[in-house]
Amino acid sequence: MKTNPKQFPQGFLWGGALAANQCEGAYLEDGRGMCVQDIYPYNPNEDIKKKSNKEISTADIQKAIEDKINYYPKRHGIDFYHTYKEDLKLLSELGINSLRISISWSRIFPQGDELEPNEKGLQFYDDLLDEMLALGLEPLVTVSHYEMPLYLATHYNGWYNRQMINFFTHYCETIFKRYKNKVKYWILVNQINLIVHESFNHLGIPSDKVENLIQAKYQGVHHELVACARATKIAKGINPNFQIGMMLLAELAYGETAKPEDQLAAMKFNQMEQYFFSDVLMRGYYPGYAYRFFEDENIHIEFSENDEEDLKNTADFLTFSYYYTVMTNAAVYQKGQKENYKRFVKNNTLQENDWGWSFDPIGLRITLNLLYERYQKPMMIVENGSGSFDELTADHKIHDPYRIAYYKTHIEQIKEAIHDGVELLGYYPWGPIDIVSCSSSEMSKRYGFIYVDIDDFGQGTRKRYKKDSFEWYKQVTTSNGEIL
Repeated sequence: MKTNPKQFPQGFLWGGALAANQCEGAYLEDGRGMCVQDIYPYNPNEDIKKKSNKEISTADIQKAIEDKINYYPKRHGIDFYHTYKEDLKLLSELGINSLRISISWSRIFPQGDELEPNEKGLQFYDDLLDEMLALGLEPLVTVSHYEMPLYLATHYNGWYNRQMINFFTHYCETIFKRYKNKVKYWILVNQINLIVHESFNHLGIPSDKVENLIQAKYQGVHHELVACARATKIAKGINPNFQIGMMLLAELAYGETAKPEDQLAAMKFNQMEQYFFSDVLMRGYYPGYAYRFFEDENIHIEFSENDEEDLKNTADFLTFSYYYTVMTNAAVYQKGQKENYKRFVKNNTLQENDWGWSFDPIGLRITLNLLYERYQKPMMIVENGSGSFDELTADHKIHDPYRIAYYKTHIEQIKEAIHDGVELLGYYPWGPIDIVSCSSSEMSKRYGFIYVDIDDFGQGTRKRYKKDSFEWYKQVTTSNGEIL
């Protein structure tokens, strides 16, 4: 009788994941335009458990552009734009064989609606990819990772405007052609299901420019889904060997109790918070439960004539980020319709970090099984980790047993999922070198195996130091997951 493997497969991609907007800096160098992430200042006075990117109005955007007082960390990152050679060398010493990066859309098309790309931006990624390949790092490239040109938000209302489909596919075609011999694996949109959290970062819709923001978000997502499908077709025409992936934030919801009503609420949450997006891009059509949801919520999605045909261009593999699970119940799910669509509650049976993000390694195994059963296509975990406060000692050491414990328990459950029969291609811990936090725009929320001596206001020596977890992860990667 056939048995499932108990080890990570040969050729498994052990990596780490970065985003341009959180590491590169150089926000106005070499022709780059401002992107949607450049307008978030660091706020030291906000409760860390409540720090997140809010809805943004045109007034908020203008205020940020004119602000000469506050510090905007994502404009500066860790200066990866200038230090990438040294940083890549350090990362390669982790024993990884792959690295996930993103291309800053506004570095290629500063406004987003230009016909001709910015050559200096294209050349930077040529140089970056060449350096990665020379170090034996297989590139996994995210095309759109919360880096939409700000101009597209202010002048077109972001993805709510159907013209975005052409802007995005033109951008995709440009980089697909440029890097067709350097990149095999692509992710088109980072965490495409995040339309409540990271809403403006993702969709670029100013909250005051539309009458019904929820309606506008779903219409914007529709345009984005069509754009992804079209981009997939374009990619295959440029290089048939391209592998095109779609990406979710995996935020599995458990029913809070065994009551059927709570289990039904969990089913609905998982359908529309996760599966809807992957069902469309992996299967090629809108699922029936989505039409019921839109009817119940009084949301009308406008399809153009060829949209259904375009959507048949499906992704080759599925990727997801995994940080935590949530719970829901019948009452909060219904209440969410009125209160910002927050349809979940915290699972108080789980430990959590200082930012209130829970630890649920078994939830990762469950997620892997559910997604593989649903699509029967290869998968990658392209973000996983937990932010922590790290202390740099006088002798430049960082002792982080909490980080090692976190990754150890999660990798153990990944191994169990492989034994369950899940086909997994790669694993990419988030932020293998410290970068600016997406949700809270701070450096002190650290994920990396490499410490970067920069504080929340951009002060510090900028030197890099290996944490204790560095040697631990190196042991994992070089043993192909056998030594944890």
